[in-house]
Amino acid sequence: MAKKAVSKRKPNAAFMKPVTPDDALSEVVGSKPLPRTELTKKLWAYIKKNKLQDQKNKRMIKSDDSLKAVFGGKAQVNMFEMTKLVSKHVK
Repeated sequence: MAKKAVSKRKPNAAFMKPVTPDDALSEVVGSKPLPRTELTKKLWAYIKKNKLQDQKNKRMIKSDDSLKAVFGGKAQVNMFEMTKLVSKHVK
């Protein structure tokens, strides 16, 4: 009987492929191409630094002037909607 090879989970190549933020998003995360994972990290760092997370409902993100352009003019979005809106701003 042959033992099955134990494979470590590989990161999805699609997430690691660098994406380029457009003008609106580059105001928040910078204009250099970066993987989606890094882009999300930078976005969360920005949200936390500027205290844009709703204190009562942590899933809600309030938008400041820079994020409003990314969020399609919405004053507040939930974190799942945020990832959908951000994906419209990358190439």
